[in-house]
Amino acid sequence: MSQNGSSSILSVKNLNVFFKGNEGDTHAVKDLSFELQKSQTLAIVGESGSGKSVSSLAVLGLLNDLQKCTTEGEILFSGENILKQKETDLRKIRGKKIAMIFQEPMTSLNPLLKCGEQVREVLELHADLSDKEMDAEVLRLFNAVELPRPEQIIESYPHQISGGQKQRVMIAMALSCSPDILIADEPTTALDVSVQKSILHLIKKLQVENGTAVIFITHDLGVVAEIADEVMVMYRGDLLEKGPIKDVMANPAHPYTKGLIACKPRLNNNPNPLPTVQDFLELKEGGIVAKEYHPTFNAKPQLDEQNKIVEVENVTVQFVTEKSWLGKPKKYLNAVDDVSFEVFEGETLGLVGESGCGKTTLGRSIIGLTPYTSGSITFDGKNLGTLSKKGWKSIRSDIQIIFQDPYSSLNPRSTIKTVLLEPMEVNNVLSSKKERVAKIIEILELVGLGENDLNKYPHEFSGGQRQRISIARALLLEPKLIICDESVSALDVSVQAQVLNLLNELKEKFKLTYIFISHDLSVVKYMSDRMMVMNKGKVEEFGNAEAIYKNPASDYTKKLIDAIPLQKLEELTSL
Repeated sequence: MSQNGSSSILSVKNLNVFFKGNEGDTHAVKDLSFELQKSQTLAIVGESGSGKSVSSLAVLGLLNDLQKCTTEGEILFSGENILKQKETDLRKIRGKKIAMIFQEPMTSLNPLLKCGEQVREVLELHADLSDKEMDAEVLRLFNAVELPRPEQIIESYPHQISGGQKQRVMIAMALSCSPDILIADEPTTALDVSVQKSILHLIKKLQVENGTAVIFITHDLGVVAEIADEVMVMYRGDLLEKGPIKDVMANPAHPYTKGLIACKPRLNNNPNPLPTVQDFLELKEGGIVAKEYHPTFNAKPQLDEQNKIVEVENVTVQFVTEKSWLGKPKKYLNAVDDVSFEVFEGETLGLVGESGCGKTTLGRSIIGLTPYTSGSITFDGKNLGTLSKKGWKSIRSDIQIIFQDPYSSLNPRSTIKTVLLEPMEVNNVLSSKKERVAKIIEILELVGLGENDLNKYPHEFSGGQRQRISIARALLLEPKLIICDESVSALDVSVQAQVLNLLNELKEKFKLTYIFISHDLSVVKYMSDRMMVMNKGKVEEFGNAEAIYKNPASDYTKKLIDAIPLQKLEELTSL
């Protein structure tokens, strides 16, 4: 991607962002300056709270009218300072000249409008097209972002499609007017590796065709290595280092950057436990002080294939895709198609595949949230299909799930104390509230939180902390099996490493068994004893995780492995 333009398409000068709070102002972005050239991809990396997303919101003028926010400095686009422009002028820019793919597709799409209508809205506002041309353009965009069954998804509401499919709808919306600048805030976080690869290719193609400049915000350094020309590393509002991607990745100058690079699970020879940013630096009054990191390589315990805790035999899960005018089912989709496998006590079974392959549906069937059409699932010797409500209640605490989205899986109106007390009360864990609260504090401390967090609400925690609370909620019932459904996919790489280390520590401490569902194959390989690859509802490949990576038997598995955006990173960093 070229950077030949002598003049910048966007110029940010001494940007400062302050948020007012009860305990004083938070300086979210501190004296940030950078230039963005036509056709350039600038990656901004850093953990949650670093200021990277806030900076992008300022570029769109979305902070201008917030009462508790103050912005200072200049953001120059087409010769005008965005921070000084009126809302009516900014509306002509947003979507048409500067578009954004927001981080959270679950909340960014209107739940009351069909997916096709939401993309049409942008075209109606900014494009001079007839109704017929708009319909054709929406279909073209949905095909371009590789949505399965695009005609059907155009007529679907957001709740009827997967998280990865929602993200692709968001991307189609952002690309609809071929903007001059595309701000992509974690655009591939919810996507499986093969679709992620195609989306990155699509963004590059747009740059070549239209000269679009891209600000790419992500915590995935593998993606950064694939797509970026330059990278900026931010931490707590400060710009720590900036430069060409090859220079920063090959020779990181700051210990924080070194930590971010090391946190990402590699394809081979991972330390155990994984390193975190805290292994490379510590915060002192004078600022950040570098630490020397010494990796340890602890071998995985040998899998004991003695006691089966889960047996799945010929399970099929069907969903109705079309009904007659009388409401009778006409067509079905086999989301899970004749699947059989077993899970042993103390095992971590990795479950991987592209969005829509059936892995989450299978996990939900095991926990009893999605009924299966045929076959049988046995847990701890009990056939789940024959259990009464009373029978389910007796084993409900033994099977727990950590959901994909830590934002929507906690009640925003309840304190953490209330959220964690509820499952204990429902399942009669311990006999008094005092005992239960003591148990909650004990588990919170195990996951890196504490008693001071009990009376806080979910919005007062970061994404990583919320996921720790979700893990604590699952542990409180002392389960035998935990299903981790994309439980680290939305987390920063350093927080992800902390949570993966925590899950492994808790597995040993409590003798847990995991079914680990993820689209990130490098994470699955690190965590799993055995791995099951799913494709279109069927089992594509099943066996030892290391063996499948080294010698994949199916073309589909080879495609997934080839799509992992880590090879370029490992080349640049000599890992």
